[in-house]
Amino acid sequence: MEKLANYINGQPTAPQSGKYLDNYNPAEGKVYSLIPDSDANDVAMAYTAAENAFATWANLPSAQRAQILSKIADLIDRDLEKLALAESIDNGKPVSLARVMDIPRASANMRFYATAAMHFASESHLTEGEAINYTLRTPIGVVGCISPWNLPLYLFTWKIAPALAVGCTVVAKPSELTPMTAFLFSQLCIEAGLPKGVLNIVHGLGPKVGQAIVEHPKITAISFTGGTVTGKTIAATAAPMFKKLSLELGGKNPNLVFADCDFEKAISTSIRSSFSNQGEICLCGSRILVERGIYEKFVNEFVAKTKQLKVGDPQDNTTNLGALVSEAHMKKVLSYIELAKQEGGKILVGGSQAKVFGRCENGYFVEPTVIVGLNHTCRTNQEEIFGPVVTIIPFDDENEGVMMANSTPYGLAATIWTENLSRAHRVAQQVKSGIIWINCWLLRDLRTPFGGMKQSGVGREGGWEAMKFFTEAKNVCVKI
Repeated sequence: MEKLANYINGQPTAPQSGKYLDNYNPAEGKVYSLIPDSDANDVAMAYTAAENAFATWANLPSAQRAQILSKIADLIDRDLEKLALAESIDNGKPVSLARVMDIPRASANMRFYATAAMHFASESHLTEGEAINYTLRTPIGVVGCISPWNLPLYLFTWKIAPALAVGCTVVAKPSELTPMTAFLFSQLCIEAGLPKGVLNIVHGLGPKVGQAIVEHPKITAISFTGGTVTGKTIAATAAPMFKKLSLELGGKNPNLVFADCDFEKAISTSIRSSFSNQGEICLCGSRILVERGIYEKFVNEFVAKTKQLKVGDPQDNTTNLGALVSEAHMKKVLSYIELAKQEGGKILVGGSQAKVFGRCENGYFVEPTVIVGLNHTCRTNQEEIFGPVVTIIPFDDENEGVMMANSTPYGLAATIWTENLSRAHRVAQQVKSGIIWINCWLLRDLRTPFGGMKQSGVGREGGWEAMKFFTEAKNVCVKI
């Protein structure tokens, strides 16, 4: 059975404890590899390597940093099939999805920030003819990047790419549930010639490795994507230490469908925004709010299309939904379906663990589930489920729709379906979400700010926002 290694100071490194954790293939419910059970000692070693590498990397011309990051992107492209299969096995998602979304986006992240490294600029101001003020932006130092299990390589590179591009060095922790592509990524970094210590990857459990990264007194900034509860713990530790924080947390995203929408597009895209990646995307529209005039028609068509989705072996290219990431997460999702029943919800389709035969008969599969009859204030509609479960709720007018959209503690993303341009702009302004899609979903431009409001997070990632996060700004005033 393969033993994964940490990546510290440019080479594969065993955990100092000598201990390992089981890594499951969720589609089979079987252990298929072992990952380092690292702790604070490994984090300390990684920090030392990153600290030693910082000055050289930070002072390297941006074009040279860009060249190395671009080389890593090239290697991701070369190994597309290998990485997509690894992501599918490790996470449970369909390999067909990993092939067109996860791995290409990981490559795009590296390439985008490689280019950004050469275009990152600062401002200057002529002050009333008396002085010139200019801004210096310097890399903040050694930073911590902690990424989640749902889009493993996609979101891992989304964090480390801008940090490396501006000249920071990194201590990174991928999720212990999905470590494989981060491990393979470390091999690509070695092949690409990334200098030793610039990126260090420490595998292991959140309370041991993640907390050690957050607590480290000399790690200057933390970029985290994951659950809101964990985000609160990180903030409680890091804020009194005055670390910079970027927290991309949970979502309970509304999908607002008005009666004047392009109905067929709204239906087909809503199916995708509900069930892509088994609903394990923080941007999924798990609350579908439909104007009453088309509510019954929408529900009937949505249910019919949901019944056509195939839950099955992630390595089968005809599969639409694969396995959930773990047995514990599957049980959590199923418990919310039971809660919905207790709250008076009616299950129109799904609602149970899915049975998949053959090699996947012991896997962690859940049927795509559609629930109606619930009040917008109930727990099912207020708490993040993070699985293939959606509710559909009618609203009577624009004001009520906006009120329902804003009724949760979250504010990450929202989708609005209408052909009325004025309404689209008006509702987008009123909905309290960091990302608004109008007549589309998950259409991303990497230059735009990404992040949420309320309990969906603090700060913004993407474009210049990420580059600025990993730098310190200094104003220099020169008297004329």
